[in-house]
Amino acid sequence: MRTVLVILGSLCCATAALAGPPEVQLEIRDHLFFPAELVVPANTKVRLLVINADPTAEEFESYELNREKIIPGGRKAVIFIGPLAPGEYPFFGEFFPKTAQGKVIAK
Repeated sequence: MRTVLVILGSLCCATAALAGPPEVQLEIRDHLFFPAELVVPANTKVRLLVINADPTAEEFESYELNREKIIPGGRKAVIFIGPLAPGEYPFFGEFFPKTAQGKVIAK
């Protein structure tokens, strides 16, 4: 019985490891971020998929998240963030900072 429990426990851990971090999507459209607020689980690494639907490049930048990444027009990029303490983490588009603004909310 103990062997069966050890095997089942190992399989559960292996399945969780294969699943990877949770993913959230962020779209750049008309020099704006959609959604402008991303809610993610606190204390968890997150895979952020950024889809640039604009024909021009944009740079995802956040001083608080310590991330910056240029996403060419019509392309996608993956940015890993976290684990984050509960709170709010602003981000902006470096090329259109007056319009492209948002925040990650870790709960």
